[in-house]
Amino acid sequence: MIYLSLQSVRKHFSADPVLMDVNFEIRPGERVGLVGPNGTGKTTLMKIIAGKEDADGGKIEIHPSVRMGYLEQTPDYSAGRTLIEEARHAFDEILSMHKQAEEVAAAMAVEQDPKELERLALRYDHLQTVLHTHDAYNIDYKVERVLEGLGFARSQFNTMVEQLSGGEQNRLMLAKLLLAEPDLMLLDEPSNHLDIEATEWLEDFIANGTAAVLVVSHDRYFLDKTTNRTLELFRGTVDSYTGNFSAYWTQKAERLAVETKTYEKQQEEIEKAKEFIRRNHYGMKAGQAEDRRKKLERIVPVPPPRKIEVPPMGFSKPSRSGDVPLKVVNLKKSYDRPLFKNVTFTIQRGERWGILGPNGAGKTTLLRCILGKESPDAGQTQIGGAVRIGYFDQQLHEVPDDAEVIDSIIPPKEEIVRTGESKGGFTPTIKDFDEPKRRSMLARFGITGDMVFQKVSSLSGGERCRAAMARLCALEANFLILDEPTNHLDLWAREGLEESLQNFDGGTVLFVSHDRYFINQTADHLLVIEPDGARIIEGNYDDYLRMKKGAVSTPNKGSSKSSGSSSVDGTKRPTGANDGSRAAARTGNGASPSNSAPKTNPGAVEKKVEPPKKRRKFPYRKVAEIEADIEKTEQEIADLQEKSLDPATLRDGAAVKQVLNEIAQAQQRLEYLMEHWEEASELNW
Repeated sequence: MIYLSLQSVRKHFSADPVLMDVNFEIRPGERVGLVGPNGTGKTTLMKIIAGKEDADGGKIEIHPSVRMGYLEQTPDYSAGRTLIEEARHAFDEILSMHKQAEEVAAAMAVEQDPKELERLALRYDHLQTVLHTHDAYNIDYKVERVLEGLGFARSQFNTMVEQLSGGEQNRLMLAKLLLAEPDLMLLDEPSNHLDIEATEWLEDFIANGTAAVLVVSHDRYFLDKTTNRTLELFRGTVDSYTGNFSAYWTQKAERLAVETKTYEKQQEEIEKAKEFIRRNHYGMKAGQAEDRRKKLERIVPVPPPRKIEVPPMGFSKPSRSGDVPLKVVNLKKSYDRPLFKNVTFTIQRGERWGILGPNGAGKTTLLRCILGKESPDAGQTQIGGAVRIGYFDQQLHEVPDDAEVIDSIIPPKEEIVRTGESKGGFTPTIKDFDEPKRRSMLARFGITGDMVFQKVSSLSGGERCRAAMARLCALEANFLILDEPTNHLDLWAREGLEESLQNFDGGTVLFVSHDRYFINQTADHLLVIEPDGARIIEGNYDDYLRMKKGAVSTPNKGSSKSSGSSSVDGTKRPTGANDGSRAAARTGNGASPSNSAPKTNPGAVEKKVEPPKKRRKFPYRKVAEIEADIEKTEQEIADLQEKSLDPATLRDGAAVKQVLNEIAQAQQRLEYLMEHWEEASELNW
């Protein structure tokens, strides 16, 4: 049985086709991932299958017995209903049958005609069979289970649908689709508005269900967990691969190698034939040349390899910051409800930290408090010396709508980089970029040609995201703070970003993301926001999962004087020896975490008593005063380096030697100041 069949489906929006010749089938039990770069027509194809758009040609067949459900990216709901009422409407057909069964039962109770009574009994039996098949007598339980699985609290069940946020309305539409239990589900970015916990629940629901699935997603973990076949949409056509995303990625590389070799071999033969024809068309071998010309006309060209380019991206080589770019102590923030409290951690230069936590935990707010864009209710943040921050806002406000793309990546002259203590110190770090440099920088992020002269408002989400990344590159930051940087990026752009951050040598990264694959590839530390504090994990997402499964550690509840959470003082802890992973919970303030796992557990962490407070090496000075001296010395070095390149200096050997000596002395003073600053940053609390 074939649920869905597409034959030569075509679609044009302009002279260039979006879908050129799409062919594939979906059978029962198949869970198919549809992947491809942004702009290749994945959503358009889904809408055509769902009947929301018309194809320009080709044939689409859906088996008449198949019930199909489609999850759109834009929510569609009826106003005037509560959350749970709207969710129950997924069962309208079943509820109608339930009512019919009650009416038939009532008619049977008074019917005297044996033939009519027999007809009613058969109808009643049929309705009961359908109701039992769909577990119709547990509707309320099913609705509550799905709503809670997708992250809705019971306290929200009676909230009017129009009062829900856009993300919550999207989750409600997903809940209705799952509750309707169609035979074939079309899912377009189903995990877009889900946190990690809800995404994992959805993965299990799909993987353990019986429905066939066609899903568009940029979540590689999600695709690996839920799919058993992959379709690649590229250049208007579809290639099919067996297995999940990881299997596709491997097969794609192997297939691409063969395609490339075949294509290059044919091109080589064609060029040889053309060269022979050019050289011998009028000579003694003219007959052979004519014969080769005819053969050349009959050659069926091998299509170019289906190579999907990964944008190189890449950030500017970072300047050296202090050894401690960021220190956060007991940070707390609430609005109408508490977001986070007792958040304490220290980031060392060169580390890459990911922040995890459910929706509403305050992850973005935490970043804004660190940046000074919002004030915490309690606690302190300290930005290290010589730190240049580049901030990626998930709303992409950093690239203004009314600017041309080529101008949007230049920060305005008043753009500043926050340095020093949370209450002071700002240093501008802006350079002027001519047009060729800006075009080159944008090209690294996949924005080329006339696109650079478009208004930012005309860009797609993915294009605007890449422009914002190019702007970060222009800032020459050494500390990147990224809020959901992968939201609008396709799978190939995400790989480019991962490689860029992995190669950001000497630079520091702090980011929020729901993309577990991205977290796994990028992070070497995790900050997990929890109700009573924060858990710190040394390692990536796989390490975090191992620790969760092993129940290795719980948040530090603090001493009797504090209800705080685990905190970090920068001291490295030994990792568990049993599983060989890098994961380790780090705790501070000398308090032992409650409910610690025994040492025999996988990933267990041996707890140590905090060492005594470090003794001062340098005389006491205020951090701000040292930073002022650092800035002055850096400027002195820059001036001396400029002087060393002056033609007048270069003509005088003694002058050159004198300037180089002065540069060396200034650099020694700078190293001394940096060490002094690091000590003061650690001990002046």
